[in-house]
Amino acid sequence: MRLCRFATSMGRLGESLPVIPLLFALLLLHQSLSQGLEESESTRLVNEEVGGSAPEIHCSRERSRAAWQIIQDYLTPFVERERGYQIPKTCRLHPDNDLYRDQELHKIHVDVFEWKCGYCKKSFNEEKFIDKHFATRHYNLLNTTDTKCLADLCGALHCDFVLSSKKPKSKCNPAAVAKNRHLCESVANNCFPVSQGPAASRLHEHFLRQFCDAHTCTGKDKPFPKGGKKRSGVFYLAISILTLMLLPLFYLLVFLHQREKRSGTQELRRIIKSGKKPKPS
Repeated sequence: MRLCRFATSMGRLGESLPVIPLLFALLLLHQSLSQGLEESESTRLVNEEVGGSAPEIHCSRERSRAAWQIIQDYLTPFVERERGYQIPKTCRLHPDNDLYRDQELHKIHVDVFEWKCGYCKKSFNEEKFIDKHFATRHYNLLNTTDTKCLADLCGALHCDFVLSSKKPKSKCNPAAVAKNRHLCESVANNCFPVSQGPAASRLHEHFLRQFCDAHTCTGKDKPFPKGGKKRSGVFYLAISILTLMLLPLFYLLVFLHQREKRSGTQELRRIIKSGKKPKPS
């Protein structure tokens, strides 16, 4: 009788097993469709906004962002060590000379799939959509009266090295290298004039070694040889997440071990008690 019930249960389980992958596939399809609808909604909002009279701006937002990140990672930490030194506003590396700086500061990264506009609080599921939103809805907040395109310094700051580090290297062009080196040295002279004192002199030397020396076709010198900002926060975050994932597994193993130990002790006591003979009366 028990065997029949077991066979019946196994048969029912076997019938229900194919349903599980089907439900899983339907769940994935639902998530994919939801994400697609969100993306199309973001695209629709951006396309509606494009109808405005936004002026054409010849300044790459992506390359400006890359140049800003390079400055933050490989220059700003060393400037901050020279306490009291202020980069002059005439320096092209100054935040006021970044055309997109104010918009980038109003870009709120809520989570992986949500970006929020700090001006009007609209939400987008990808960074490229909020970039288009800025370009069409808030272009009037850009100061286009002066030449303030940070992307123009990409040749000096090695933006292509950062953006295309995984792509095969192109053949070195001596004329382009000489032009970028000249631009790099002019930025060093303008931002860190040696006549301004020891701090400026040290930063001038640092900028030449960190950025300008690599502008050569020999391939001996690499950009950013002095290193940059330590990204320890990402490492510790990864360790914390891994610890939180493994901690429940550790406690589960401890619990199973203790339960097995107790059951073994109880079984041993039972065997000992059953092995004892009653005393003769």
